[in-house]
Amino acid sequence: MKNLPNHLTISRFWMTAVMMVCMSIDFPYARIAALGIFIVASITDALDGYLARNFFGCTSFGKLMDPLADKVLVCAAFIGFIELGSLHAWMVVLIIAREFMVTGMRLLMIEKGIVMPAGPWGKIKTTVQMLVICLLFFGLIWPMEWLPIPGSAFAWWLGLGAALITAWSGMVYFWQQRHIIWEKEG
Repeated sequence: MKNLPNHLTISRFWMTAVMMVCMSIDFPYARIAALGIFIVASITDALDGYLARNFFGCTSFGKLMDPLADKVLVCAAFIGFIELGSLHAWMVVLIIAREFMVTGMRLLMIEKGIVMPAGPWGKIKTTVQMLVICLLFFGLIWPMEWLPIPGSAFAWWLGLGAALITAWSGMVYFWQQRHIIWEKEG
């Protein structure tokens, strides 16, 4: 494979589609399959970055599509949890709005020749989002009192925590890039 990291990035888009099908159908083990696919897709996120930095080199495609693939995976899972009754729509809208805004800012920066790597708050946000998604899957698969089953206070607090950390990481990102936002053209 000429560029394995880029292939792994593309595979996350396909895995997201299959994960959503598994979240949407009422079939034995479909939710377990969705969780497994989410975990594998999350691992490819870490793996493609490692491979690109250490063996294959970073490409323009990877710089743009890798974070996009991550956002599509995470946002799709959160949207699926609305349908399954685990999260409220406003929480997911807050998360998706932040992701769109930061992606737009990154595109603006790329146009200016600036590549902004993920900062510590972005990494914390991604880790929290992925942990919350796994816990919400556990609540769907094994509906026990101590897990975030759909409609429970635990699921609500997890969703709120993910939304707040996501919003905070976006505010930090925009604060750090304020010089670009307020820059005069020409």
